[in-house]
Amino acid sequence: MGKERSKSEQTKLPGSDLRAPARQTIPLVFSSPHSGRDYPAEFTAASKLDTIQLRRSEDAFVDEIFAAAPDFGAPLLRALFPRAYVDVNREAYELDPTMFDEPLPDYVRTKSPRIIAGLGTIPRIIADGACIYKGKLKFKQVHQRIKTCHRTYHQTLDQLIKQTRSKFGGAVLIDCHSMPSAGAPGVRSHVLKNLDMVLGDCHGVSCATVLTDVAENTLVALGYRVQRNQPYAGGFITRHYGRPHKGQHALQIEINRALYMDECAIQRGPGLSGLIRDINRLIQALAEAAPATIKYLPTLMPQAAE
Repeated sequence: MGKERSKSEQTKLPGSDLRAPARQTIPLVFSSPHSGRDYPAEFTAASKLDTIQLRRSEDAFVDEIFAAAPDFGAPLLRALFPRAYVDVNREAYELDPTMFDEPLPDYVRTKSPRIIAGLGTIPRIIADGACIYKGKLKFKQVHQRIKTCHRTYHQTLDQLIKQTRSKFGGAVLIDCHSMPSAGAPGVRSHVLKNLDMVLGDCHGVSCATVLTDVAENTLVALGYRVQRNQPYAGGFITRHYGRPHKGQHALQIEINRALYMDECAIQRGPGLSGLIRDINRLIQALAEAAPATIKYLPTLMPQAAE
């Protein structure tokens, strides 16, 4: 990044917020789908949990950690609604039928490992396994949530990636997340005990290996303990948008929350400012590596499933 920071423009969308540079100068797009913290009153009224409990499902403050992306010349899209309300890192209609008081339409996907775990598009549980709702839901209300939040988020993200590909000949999506230090449902705490970050490229299918190498080498050089694809290889966003053979790459970054926050109180910790400085160095490294990668590597990548 040069001495002068790029000017950015902020656009409010239904349920989301887009910060973009006045002129995009690098082929990167940043997405923070789980950092939203605007809890609708009707949602909290329907929940048996208090706000602090619900917030434990957030990737809290991740949007702040990557907030400098527009200064480097890349757009940053962030959800304002919480993950417990709608999870955009799932298919649009990946729903648990036991949560509803009526049969679901045929187009709804009702069976998947995520649904079984309680973590569908409309989650049944929060990160520590506690059930969210007091009673059954009505599909009409959920359908409106998905239309307003999920559809708008993905339409915007898809447009950003297409615009980036059109301008630079390719695009790199960085999907920004955090992980609980104690482990999410189905992930044992000892798995994350010695990890600061996990890079997910769907085992090399969603992103050119050289880009994942740049991310890993940069973070390791900064003193972080990094692992690839275990226990998080990439969610729906990474799988859906990662098409390296078409010059469209997607890399998921999971950051251990113990590095920067109080996970019980959901408050910023003393490590946040240092982490932000290091993530800025990561953005810089990816910005420098991406142009050559998207230009020369797509034909060498394995064909991803459409």
